[in-house]
Amino acid sequence: MSTIRPPAKRNHWIFSVNPHHYHWDTLFVKGKEMWRGAGTRPDAIRGLKQVRKGDRVLCYHAAPERALYAIAEVTRDPYPDPHDRDSKMMVADLRAMERLPRQVNLDELRENTAVRKLKFLKNVRLIISQVSEEEYQEILRMAGIVATPGLPLP
Repeated sequence: MSTIRPPAKRNHWIFSVNPHHYHWDTLFVKGKEMWRGAGTRPDAIRGLKQVRKGDRVLCYHAAPERALYAIAEVTRDPYPDPHDRDSKMMVADLRAMERLPRQVNLDELRENTAVRKLKFLKNVRLIISQVSEEEYQEILRMAGIVATPGLPLP
């Protein structure tokens, strides 16, 4: 008799990039890509080590845009950057899912009491920040993504 395991809990993240160095459109042009945005920052590497295949990523552009831009999916657990000879950097493979119908800027996030406790809002220099299920759903709502009965949100 086989037991049915419940699906693993999907986590949600904000990945932040400087659009002058990497623009999220690059991911959408390629479809999927090895994301190297954590660099060697210890806080970013610690965050990236918690990311798992199947997790959803809210793609954020830092200054000058300061807005959530798109949704991506992690397609492989993080692993050492094959281009880093010192093996200090970690990367994750991402697949483009969809651009947000409406970008959600930093001021809007700060004004919304439902997401005001986001760790990211306390330190916008974070490259990787976890987002709760409730916060994720509220951000999608702010971006204009509304649930269709019977269909899961991205």
